[in-house]
Amino acid sequence: MPESKPENASAKVRGGEDAVVGPVEVSVVIPCLNEANSLAFCIDKALVAFRQICVTGEVVVADNGSTDGSIEIAEQHGARVVHVAAKGYGSALRAGIEAAEGKFVIMGDADDSYDFSEVPKFVAKWREGYEFVMGNRFAGGIQPGAMPTSHKLLGNPTLTAILNLFFPARIGDAYCGMRGFTKRIYKNIEPRTTGMEFALELVIKAAQLRTPLAEVPIKLWPDKRGRPPHLRTLHDGWRSLRFMLLLAPNWLFIAPGLSLFLLGVAVVLWLVPGPRPVGRVIFDTHTMFFGMIFALTGAQILAIGGFAKVYSYAERFSPDQRSLARWLGKVKLEDGLIVGTALIIVGGAGLSFLCWEWVASSFGRFDQMRLLIFFSLWFFLGVQTVFSSFFVSMLGISRGTYIGDYDIAD
Repeated sequence: MPESKPENASAKVRGGEDAVVGPVEVSVVIPCLNEANSLAFCIDKALVAFRQICVTGEVVVADNGSTDGSIEIAEQHGARVVHVAAKGYGSALRAGIEAAEGKFVIMGDADDSYDFSEVPKFVAKWREGYEFVMGNRFAGGIQPGAMPTSHKLLGNPTLTAILNLFFPARIGDAYCGMRGFTKRIYKNIEPRTTGMEFALELVIKAAQLRTPLAEVPIKLWPDKRGRPPHLRTLHDGWRSLRFMLLLAPNWLFIAPGLSLFLLGVAVVLWLVPGPRPVGRVIFDTHTMFFGMIFALTGAQILAIGGFAKVYSYAERFSPDQRSLARWLGKVKLEDGLIVGTALIIVGGAGLSFLCWEWVASSFGRFDQMRLLIFFSLWFFLGVQTVFSSFFVSMLGISRGTYIGDYDIAD
């Protein structure tokens, strides 16, 4: 928990008439691209908030190439400007956060839709020991005209519910652009994105790291940008969903793959003894064949899910994968090869026997389609297992934790 501020301390802010004394405690980072109509309001509110709660603070404007005088406005109103050449919302924020000197960083948009007078709420939660503090516009109030009805009633609630399902975030407004976090947790998150997914990446990885997380109610106001927003509803909604799926291989691969695999195997085993009547419908070898296809497809999806999980671990894309690290330390490449080889032997032996019988009958009528499907399933699963084991092992080599190692590298 951050150290408490003496009650008689006076606020010091970066810029303006006050000079910073001692280390900066709180940095407000504002990404900017031609926000001359509203930027001054945001800066002034943040600086006043610093004085009200007696913290040493700074306002950092991460400018993404403004040409409308935003840079001059920022400097005149006491902000420190960081020039960011790489385009994108995430690029601007990343540069601003990395340049921020505060232990606690609060980010928010430059269009005055977020009220920086509410900075004290975030700082108070930080003082209580929370390292990630989300704003909640639905709890604080969305003013008329501040958010499209489709976003308010459908888009934001739906995508927030999906995020809470995939990750242990337990938040009510995943897309709130005003949030605060410690510099320490930001470094642990190691953000990779440079676009609009940046805001999602922060909260998802904070949840994955089991960061102490709190929400504060804030109001959302109509913006003062004087131009249409950059947001494209369907396009950006899909980008958000896609990004969450990429960070949730259990939901994208493991769950559907396992379901399909178990269904396929169950169908094959159910039909091995013979046809099965269900009402007026008789399920026979044609259904059994589709069961084999389901099982093999499910096994392939499961393998891809395993590849994705090991890759994300090896490249440090997803934080806090201790369970996977323990699994990599216990399971050896040879384990996969043994299982795969055993399946190949069982399936291959059965197929060889069926082939021998068919040859012995001078390639006459073949009436063993049921057993052909049954043994083919295990043979093909064995082949998949052997080659998948090799590939998973290759993916882990860059981290020094390929299957077969007993020591997990940090």
